Amino acid sequence: MDHLSFKTTHVNKANAQKAWVIIDASVAPLGRVCSQIANVLRGKHKPSFTPNSDCGDNVIVINADKLRVTGKKLTEKVYISHSGYPGGQKQRTLREQMNRDSRKAIEHAVKGMLQGNRLGAEQFRNLYVYAGSEHPHEAQQPKVYELKNL
Repeated sequence: MDHLSFKTTHVNKANAQKAWVIIDASVAPLGRVCSQIANVLRGKHKPSFTPNSDCGDNVIVINADKLRVTGKKLTEKVYISHSGYPGGQKQRTLREQMNRDSRKAIEHAVKGMLQGNRLGAEQFRNLYVYAGSEHPHEAQQPKVYELKNL
């Protein structure tokens, strides 16, 4: 009976096999792209997924300036920030955010899809978003990741 049993492996920082992947943000709407980015950052696409460790891949997102949204989200989706002072609440629509810095829209969406603890912050640091199609990570030999179920 021993030859049929399998030993469960738990991934930790020492034995995690982290790869580099490239995801093109212009192929699908914002939420669909970001949910798959979050899954790759967490490592849920791997058979060795361990929920309490950082076993996900490093993700390079390109073409953030060509991001697509559906409906009236460009004018009606509002990002709210607060300076900490009385009356310091600021509002910015998605169109204003895209004109200012298109990378922040993807980063904000992905950060909301990760865990809200130290592990989520550590996984978020593996995300690199670029507005154009050029990136400085050619030395890592990233592989193109095809998005599924769009």
